[in-house]
Amino acid sequence: MGCIRTVEFFVNDYLILVSRPTFTCGGNITGESGVIGSQGYPGVYPPNTKCVWRLTVPEGKVVVLSFRSIDLESDNLCRYDYVDVYNGHTNGQRLGRFCGTFRPGALVSTGNKMLVQMVSDANTAGSGFLAVYSAAHPHEREKDYPAGVTCSWHIVAPRNQIIEVKFEKFDVERDNYCRYDYVAIFNGGEINDAKRIGKYCGDSPPAPVFSEGNQLFIQFLSDLSLTADGFIGHYKFRPKKFPTTTMPPTTTTPLPTTRATPLKYSAALCQQKCRRTGTLESHYCSSNFVITGTVITAVTRGGSMYATISIINVYKEGNLAIQQAGKTMSTKIVILCKKCPFIRRGLNYIIMGQADEEGRGKIAPHHFVMAFKAKNQKSLNVLKTKRC
Repeated sequence: MGCIRTVEFFVNDYLILVSRPTFTCGGNITGESGVIGSQGYPGVYPPNTKCVWRLTVPEGKVVVLSFRSIDLESDNLCRYDYVDVYNGHTNGQRLGRFCGTFRPGALVSTGNKMLVQMVSDANTAGSGFLAVYSAAHPHEREKDYPAGVTCSWHIVAPRNQIIEVKFEKFDVERDNYCRYDYVAIFNGGEINDAKRIGKYCGDSPPAPVFSEGNQLFIQFLSDLSLTADGFIGHYKFRPKKFPTTTMPPTTTTPLPTTRATPLKYSAALCQQKCRRTGTLESHYCSSNFVITGTVITAVTRGGSMYATISIINVYKEGNLAIQQAGKTMSTKIVILCKKCPFIRRGLNYIIMGQADEEGRGKIAPHHFVMAFKAKNQKSLNVLKTKRC
Protein backbone atom coordinates (compact mmCIF):
# COMPACT_ATOMS: atom_id res chain seq x y z
CA MET A 1 0.00 0.00 0.00
CA GLY A 2 1.22 3.51 -0.74
CA CYS A 3 0.56 6.88 0.82
CA ILE A 4 -2.71 8.37 2.07
CA ARG A 5 -4.52 10.85 -0.13
CA THR A 6 -6.65 13.50 1.60
CA VAL A 7 -9.78 14.67 -0.20
CA GLU A 8 -11.41 17.99 0.84
CA PHE A 9 -15.03 18.95 0.36
CA PHE A 10 -17.55 21.21 2.10
CA VAL A 11 -20.87 20.28 3.71
CA ASN A 12 -22.98 23.15 5.12
CA ASP A 13 -19.89 25.40 5.12
CA TYR A 14 -17.88 22.87 7.16
CA LEU A 15 -14.65 21.53 5.72
CA ILE A 16 -14.65 17.74 5.66
CA LEU A 17 -11.37 15.83 5.26
CA VAL A 18 -11.62 12.25 3.97
CA SER A 19 -8.54 10.06 3.69
CA ARG A 20 -8.26 7.13 1.33
CA PRO A 21 -5.22 5.01 0.47
CA THR A 22 -3.25 5.56 -2.72
CA PHE A 23 -1.94 2.27 -4.05
CA THR A 24 1.51 2.10 -5.61
CA CYS A 25 3.42 -0.64 -7.42
CA GLY A 26 4.34 -3.24 -4.80
CA GLY A 27 6.29 -2.95 -1.56
CA ASN A 28 7.39 -4.75 1.61
CA ILE A 29 4.48 -4.78 4.05
CA THR A 30 4.63 -5.91 7.67
CA GLY A 31 1.86 -6.10 10.27
CA GLU A 32 -1.10 -8.02 11.63
CA SER A 33 -3.40 -6.90 8.82
CA GLY A 34 -3.68 -4.47 5.96
CA VAL A 35 -4.92 -3.71 2.47
CA ILE A 36 -3.07 -3.94 -0.85
CA GLY A 37 -4.23 -2.93 -4.30
CA SER A 38 -3.02 -2.61 -7.87
CA GLN A 39 -1.28 0.60 -8.83
CA GLY A 40 -3.82 3.44 -9.01
CA TYR A 41 -6.78 1.29 -7.87
CA PRO A 42 -9.71 1.82 -8.47
CA GLY A 43 -8.45 3.56 -11.59
CA VAL A 44 -7.17 1.62 -14.59
CA TYR A 45 -3.82 -0.04 -13.86
CA PRO A 46 -0.88 0.91 -16.12
CA PRO A 47 0.37 -1.37 -18.94
CA ASN A 48 3.70 -3.21 -19.06
CA THR A 49 4.24 -3.38 -15.32
CA LYS A 50 5.35 -5.98 -12.80
CA CYS A 51 4.55 -5.20 -9.17
CA VAL A 52 5.53 -7.34 -6.19
CA TRP A 53 4.15 -7.13 -2.64
CA ARG A 54 5.95 -9.06 0.11
CA LEU A 55 3.64 -9.60 3.08
CA THR A 56 5.01 -10.52 6.52
CA VAL A 57 2.95 -11.20 9.65
CA PRO A 58 4.32 -12.05 13.14
CA GLU A 59 6.29 -15.28 13.60
CA GLY A 60 4.18 -18.31 14.43
CA LYS A 61 1.22 -17.09 12.36
CA VAL A 62 0.11 -17.57 8.76
CA VAL A 63 -1.05 -15.05 6.15
CA VAL A 64 -4.68 -15.11 5.03
CA LEU A 65 -5.30 -13.16 1.80
CA SER A 66 -8.83 -12.35 0.60
CA PHE A 67 -9.62 -10.56 -2.65
CA ARG A 68 -12.36 -7.95 -2.30
CA SER A 69 -12.32 -7.03 -5.99
CA ILE A 70 -10.55 -8.24 -9.10
CA ASP A 71 -10.83 -6.87 -12.65
CA LEU A 72 -8.01 -7.85 -15.00
CA GLU A 73 -7.83 -8.75 -18.68
CA SER A 74 -9.60 -12.09 -19.08
CA ASP A 75 -7.93 -15.16 -20.59
CA ASN A 76 -8.56 -18.87 -20.00
CA LEU A 77 -4.95 -19.44 -18.97
CA CYS A 78 -4.28 -15.94 -17.54
CA ARG A 79 -1.33 -15.42 -19.89
CA TYR A 80 -1.51 -11.63 -20.30
CA ASP A 81 -2.56 -9.69 -17.18
CA TYR A 82 -2.64 -11.70 -13.96
CA VAL A 83 -2.03 -11.83 -10.21
CA ASP A 84 0.17 -14.63 -8.84
CA VAL A 85 0.16 -15.53 -5.14
CA TYR A 86 3.10 -17.46 -3.68
CA ASN A 87 3.81 -19.19 -0.40
CA GLY A 88 6.78 -17.36 1.17
CA HIS A 89 8.84 -14.53 -0.30
CA THR A 90 10.41 -16.47 -3.16
CA ASN A 91 8.73 -17.62 -6.35
CA GLY A 92 8.40 -21.16 -5.01
CA GLN A 93 5.03 -22.78 -4.36
CA ARG A 94 2.38 -20.87 -6.25
CA LEU A 95 -0.97 -20.80 -4.48
CA GLY A 96 -2.80 -19.55 -7.56
CA ARG A 97 -2.87 -17.35 -10.65
CA PHE A 98 -5.92 -15.14 -11.20
CA CYS A 99 -7.34 -12.85 -13.88
CA GLY A 100 -10.69 -11.72 -15.27
CA THR A 101 -13.36 -10.87 -12.70
CA PHE A 102 -13.81 -14.20 -10.89
CA ARG A 103 -12.94 -13.67 -7.22
CA PRO A 104 -11.16 -16.64 -5.59
CA GLY A 105 -11.64 -17.80 -2.02
CA ALA A 106 -9.20 -16.98 0.77
CA LEU A 107 -5.58 -18.03 0.22
CA VAL A 108 -3.53 -19.19 3.22
CA SER A 109 0.25 -19.49 3.50
CA THR A 110 2.00 -22.21 5.48
CA GLY A 111 4.32 -19.71 7.21
CA ASN A 112 4.34 -16.03 8.09
CA LYS A 113 5.24 -14.78 4.61
CA MET A 114 3.40 -14.44 1.31
CA LEU A 115 4.28 -12.87 -2.03
CA VAL A 116 1.74 -11.25 -4.39
CA GLN A 117 2.82 -10.37 -7.91
CA MET A 118 0.81 -8.57 -10.58
CA VAL A 119 1.91 -8.50 -14.23
CA SER A 120 0.30 -6.52 -17.06
CA ASP A 121 1.06 -6.51 -20.77
CA ALA A 122 0.65 -3.70 -23.30
CA ASN A 123 -3.02 -4.26 -24.08
CA THR A 124 -6.45 -4.44 -22.39
CA ALA A 125 -6.64 -3.31 -18.76
CA GLY A 126 -9.21 -2.98 -15.97
CA SER A 127 -9.40 -1.56 -12.46
CA GLY A 128 -6.99 -4.20 -11.10
CA PHE A 129 -7.49 -5.74 -7.68
CA LEU A 130 -8.09 -4.94 -4.03
CA ALA A 131 -7.21 -7.47 -1.34
CA VAL A 132 -6.97 -7.59 2.44
CA TYR A 133 -4.51 -9.69 4.42
CA SER A 134 -4.50 -10.69 8.06
CA ALA A 135 -2.51 -12.84 10.45
CA ALA A 136 -4.05 -16.06 11.76
CA HIS A 137 -2.92 -18.98 13.88
CA PRO A 138 -2.07 -22.05 11.76
CA HIS A 139 -5.05 -24.01 13.07
CA GLU A 140 -7.50 -21.12 13.28
CA ARG A 141 -9.33 -22.44 10.23
CA GLU A 142 -10.53 -25.37 12.33
CA LYS A 143 -13.02 -23.07 14.09
CA ASP A 144 -16.66 -22.99 13.06
CA TYR A 145 -17.44 -21.24 9.80
CA PRO A 146 -19.03 -17.77 10.15
CA ALA A 147 -22.77 -17.11 9.92
CA GLY A 148 -24.30 -15.28 6.97
CA VAL A 149 -21.73 -16.09 4.28
CA THR A 150 -21.93 -17.25 0.68
CA CYS A 151 -18.85 -18.71 -1.02
CA SER A 152 -18.50 -20.23 -4.46
CA TRP A 153 -15.87 -22.13 -6.43
CA HIS A 154 -15.86 -22.52 -10.22
CA ILE A 155 -13.73 -25.49 -11.29
CA VAL A 156 -12.77 -25.88 -14.95
CA ALA A 157 -11.07 -29.03 -16.27
CA PRO A 158 -9.35 -29.37 -19.65
CA ARG A 159 -11.60 -30.33 -22.54
CA ASN A 160 -12.60 -34.01 -22.64
CA GLN A 161 -11.99 -34.41 -18.91
CA ILE A 162 -14.43 -34.50 -16.01
CA ILE A 163 -14.12 -33.44 -12.38
CA GLU A 164 -14.30 -35.68 -9.31
CA VAL A 165 -14.93 -34.06 -5.91
CA LYS A 166 -14.36 -35.94 -2.65
CA PHE A 167 -15.12 -34.60 0.83
CA GLU A 168 -12.57 -35.49 3.50
CA LYS A 169 -14.46 -33.74 6.31
CA PHE A 170 -18.06 -32.53 6.36
CA ASP A 171 -19.99 -30.85 9.18
CA VAL A 172 -22.69 -28.40 8.10
CA GLU A 173 -25.81 -27.53 10.14
CA ARG A 174 -28.20 -30.47 9.86
CA ASP A 175 -31.71 -30.14 8.41
CA ASN A 176 -33.85 -32.74 6.65
CA TYR A 177 -34.17 -30.49 3.60
CA CYS A 178 -30.85 -28.56 3.95
CA ARG A 179 -32.76 -25.27 4.09
CA TYR A 180 -30.38 -23.28 6.28
CA ASP A 181 -26.69 -24.10 5.73
CA TYR A 182 -25.67 -26.24 2.77
CA VAL A 183 -23.22 -27.09 0.02
CA ALA A 184 -24.77 -27.22 -3.46
CA ILE A 185 -22.96 -28.61 -6.51
CA PHE A 186 -23.95 -27.84 -10.10
CA ASN A 187 -22.86 -29.03 -13.52
CA GLY A 188 -21.56 -26.10 -15.56
CA GLY A 189 -20.22 -22.74 -14.49
CA GLU A 190 -23.19 -21.16 -12.70
CA ILE A 191 -26.01 -21.72 -10.24
CA ASN A 192 -28.78 -23.48 -12.18
CA ASP A 193 -31.30 -25.67 -10.35
CA ALA A 194 -31.89 -27.68 -13.52
CA LYS A 195 -28.21 -28.73 -13.44
CA ARG A 196 -27.88 -29.23 -9.71
CA ILE A 197 -26.17 -32.52 -8.81
CA GLY A 198 -26.96 -32.34 -5.11
CA LYS A 199 -27.51 -30.23 -1.99
CA TYR A 200 -25.70 -31.42 1.15
CA CYS A 201 -25.72 -30.75 4.90
CA GLY A 202 -25.29 -32.70 8.15
CA ASP A 203 -22.16 -34.39 9.47
CA SER A 204 -21.67 -37.27 7.01
CA PRO A 205 -19.44 -36.67 3.99
CA PRO A 206 -21.38 -37.08 0.72
CA ALA A 207 -20.36 -39.76 -1.75
CA PRO A 208 -17.84 -38.68 -4.42
CA VAL A 209 -19.39 -36.32 -6.98
CA PHE A 210 -18.61 -36.49 -10.71
CA SER A 211 -19.36 -33.77 -13.26
CA GLU A 212 -20.97 -34.50 -16.60
CA GLY A 213 -18.71 -32.10 -18.48
CA ASN A 214 -15.53 -30.17 -17.78
CA GLN A 215 -17.06 -27.54 -15.46
CA LEU A 216 -18.40 -27.69 -11.92
CA PHE A 217 -19.79 -24.95 -9.68
CA ILE A 218 -19.80 -25.37 -5.88
CA GLN A 219 -21.75 -23.04 -3.60
CA PHE A 220 -21.60 -22.89 0.19
CA LEU A 221 -24.22 -20.87 2.09
CA SER A 222 -24.77 -20.29 5.81
CA ASP A 223 -27.70 -18.45 7.40
CA LEU A 224 -27.53 -16.14 10.42
CA SER A 225 -28.06 -18.79 13.11
CA LEU A 226 -26.23 -22.03 13.96
CA THR A 227 -22.83 -22.85 12.46
CA ALA A 228 -20.54 -25.92 12.53
CA ASP A 229 -17.01 -27.06 11.65
CA GLY A 230 -17.52 -26.81 7.89
CA PHE A 231 -15.98 -29.00 5.21
CA ILE A 232 -12.75 -29.90 3.45
CA GLY A 233 -12.93 -31.20 -0.10
CA HIS A 234 -10.49 -32.22 -2.81
CA TYR A 235 -10.97 -32.36 -6.55
CA LYS A 236 -9.11 -33.94 -9.44
CA PHE A 237 -9.56 -34.28 -13.17
CA ARG A 238 -10.29 -37.60 -14.84
CA PRO A 239 -10.38 -38.58 -18.52
CA LYS A 240 -13.88 -38.60 -19.93
CA LYS A 241 -15.00 -42.09 -20.88
CA PHE A 242 -16.10 -42.40 -24.49
CA PRO A 243 -17.95 -45.29 -26.17
CA THR A 244 -15.66 -47.84 -27.77
CA THR A 245 -15.12 -47.27 -31.50
CA THR A 246 -13.26 -49.07 -34.22
CA MET A 247 -10.18 -46.88 -33.69
CA PRO A 248 -8.77 -48.21 -30.35
CA PRO A 249 -7.65 -51.62 -31.72
CA THR A 250 -5.26 -49.87 -34.11
CA THR A 251 -3.65 -47.90 -31.27
CA THR A 252 -3.61 -50.49 -28.48
CA THR A 253 -1.23 -52.99 -30.09
CA PRO A 254 1.91 -50.82 -29.90
CA LEU A 255 1.20 -49.60 -26.36
CA PRO A 256 3.08 -52.38 -24.51
CA THR A 257 6.29 -51.59 -26.39
CA THR A 258 6.01 -47.80 -26.17
CA ARG A 259 5.04 -47.68 -22.49
CA ALA A 260 6.87 -50.58 -20.86
CA THR A 261 10.42 -49.23 -21.14
CA PRO A 262 9.97 -45.52 -20.31
CA LEU A 263 7.69 -45.92 -17.31
CA LYS A 264 10.55 -46.92 -15.00
CA TYR A 265 14.09 -45.66 -14.42
CA SER A 266 16.93 -48.03 -15.24
CA ALA A 267 20.66 -47.56 -15.64
CA ALA A 268 20.50 -49.15 -19.09
CA LEU A 269 17.87 -46.67 -20.22
CA CYS A 270 20.05 -43.73 -19.20
CA GLN A 271 23.25 -45.03 -20.74
CA GLN A 272 22.09 -44.44 -24.29
CA LYS A 273 23.33 -41.36 -26.10
CA CYS A 274 21.23 -38.30 -25.32
CA ARG A 275 20.31 -36.68 -28.60
CA ARG A 276 16.91 -35.44 -29.75
CA THR A 277 15.74 -37.02 -32.98
CA GLY A 278 12.73 -36.49 -35.19
CA THR A 279 10.39 -33.49 -35.39
CA LEU A 280 7.21 -32.19 -33.80
CA GLU A 281 5.27 -33.85 -36.60
CA SER A 282 6.96 -37.27 -36.34
CA HIS A 283 6.47 -37.50 -32.55
CA TYR A 284 2.96 -36.05 -32.22
CA CYS A 285 0.85 -39.14 -32.89
CA SER A 286 3.08 -41.54 -30.94
CA SER A 287 2.93 -39.34 -27.83
CA ASN A 288 0.22 -39.87 -25.23
CA PHE A 289 0.21 -36.18 -24.33
CA VAL A 290 1.52 -32.95 -25.86
CA ILE A 291 1.74 -29.72 -23.85
CA THR A 292 3.66 -26.47 -23.68
CA GLY A 293 4.56 -25.08 -20.28
CA THR A 294 6.97 -23.43 -17.88
CA VAL A 295 9.10 -25.45 -15.46
CA ILE A 296 8.13 -24.21 -11.98
CA THR A 297 10.03 -26.73 -9.85
CA ALA A 298 12.66 -29.33 -10.74
CA VAL A 299 14.01 -31.67 -8.05
CA THR A 300 16.45 -34.56 -8.52
CA ARG A 301 15.64 -37.81 -6.71
CA GLY A 302 17.78 -40.83 -7.48
CA GLY A 303 18.59 -40.81 -11.15
CA SER A 304 15.40 -38.98 -12.19
CA MET A 305 14.15 -35.40 -12.26
CA TYR A 306 10.72 -34.61 -10.79
CA ALA A 307 9.23 -31.42 -12.22
CA THR A 308 6.09 -29.32 -11.90
CA ILE A 309 4.97 -27.66 -15.12
CA SER A 310 2.73 -24.59 -15.32
CA ILE A 311 0.79 -25.30 -18.51
CA ILE A 312 0.68 -22.73 -21.30
CA ASN A 313 -1.44 -24.86 -23.64
CA VAL A 314 -2.68 -28.43 -24.00
CA TYR A 315 -2.62 -29.90 -27.51
CA LYS A 316 -3.14 -33.54 -26.65
CA GLU A 317 -4.33 -34.57 -23.19
CA GLY A 318 -4.11 -38.35 -23.20
CA ASN A 319 -4.15 -39.68 -19.63
CA LEU A 320 -2.14 -36.81 -18.16
CA ALA A 321 -3.45 -35.65 -14.75
CA ILE A 322 -3.85 -31.89 -14.73
CA GLN A 323 -4.42 -29.79 -11.61
CA GLN A 324 -6.00 -26.36 -11.58
CA ALA A 325 -5.77 -23.40 -9.19
CA GLY A 326 -7.93 -20.52 -10.26
CA LYS A 327 -7.45 -20.48 -14.00
CA THR A 328 -3.88 -21.79 -13.87
CA MET A 329 -3.29 -25.39 -14.94
CA SER A 330 -0.28 -27.43 -13.89
CA THR A 331 0.93 -31.00 -14.07
CA LYS A 332 3.72 -33.17 -12.67
CA ILE A 333 6.18 -35.05 -14.86
CA VAL A 334 9.19 -37.30 -14.29
CA ILE A 335 12.28 -37.01 -16.47
CA LEU A 336 13.37 -40.63 -16.01
CA CYS A 337 17.02 -39.86 -16.83
CA LYS A 338 17.68 -36.59 -15.01
CA LYS A 339 19.94 -35.12 -17.71
CA CYS A 340 18.17 -36.47 -20.78
CA PRO A 341 16.38 -34.38 -21.81
CA PHE A 342 17.82 -31.63 -19.60
CA ILE A 343 15.35 -28.96 -18.45
CA ARG A 344 15.84 -25.76 -16.47
CA ARG A 345 13.50 -24.13 -13.99
CA GLY A 346 11.82 -20.97 -15.35
CA LEU A 347 12.12 -21.89 -19.04
CA ASN A 348 9.33 -22.80 -21.48
CA TYR A 349 9.22 -26.17 -23.26
CA ILE A 350 7.23 -28.29 -25.67
CA ILE A 351 6.83 -31.64 -23.91
CA MET A 352 5.67 -34.86 -25.59
CA GLY A 353 5.58 -38.05 -23.57
CA GLN A 354 3.59 -40.88 -21.99
CA ALA A 355 1.42 -40.87 -18.85
CA ASP A 356 1.25 -43.76 -16.40
CA GLU A 357 -1.92 -45.20 -14.86
CA GLU A 358 -1.90 -42.49 -12.17
CA GLY A 359 -1.72 -39.73 -14.77
CA ARG A 360 1.88 -38.69 -14.10
CA GLY A 361 3.81 -37.76 -17.23
CA LYS A 362 6.92 -39.84 -17.93
CA ILE A 363 9.67 -38.60 -20.22
CA ALA A 364 12.33 -41.02 -21.49
CA PRO A 365 15.39 -40.15 -23.63
CA HIS A 366 13.58 -41.10 -26.86
CA HIS A 367 10.66 -38.73 -26.18
CA PHE A 368 10.50 -35.26 -27.71
CA VAL A 369 11.22 -32.18 -25.57
CA MET A 370 12.41 -28.83 -26.94
CA ALA A 371 12.45 -25.15 -25.98
CA PHE A 372 9.12 -23.52 -26.78
CA LYS A 373 9.17 -20.38 -28.88
CA ALA A 374 6.33 -18.28 -30.28
CA LYS A 375 7.06 -19.49 -33.81
CA ASN A 376 6.19 -23.08 -32.76
CA GLN A 377 2.61 -22.07 -31.94
CA LYS A 378 1.37 -22.29 -35.51
CA SER A 379 2.80 -25.78 -36.09
CA LEU A 380 1.27 -27.07 -32.85
CA ASN A 381 -2.14 -25.66 -33.70
CA VAL A 382 -2.01 -27.46 -37.05
CA LEU A 383 -1.02 -30.73 -35.35
CA LYS A 384 -3.88 -30.37 -32.86
CA THR A 385 -6.36 -30.81 -35.70
CA LYS A 386 -4.48 -33.81 -37.12
CA ARG A 387 -6.10 -37.24 -36.98
CA CYS A 388 -3.65 -39.84 -35.70
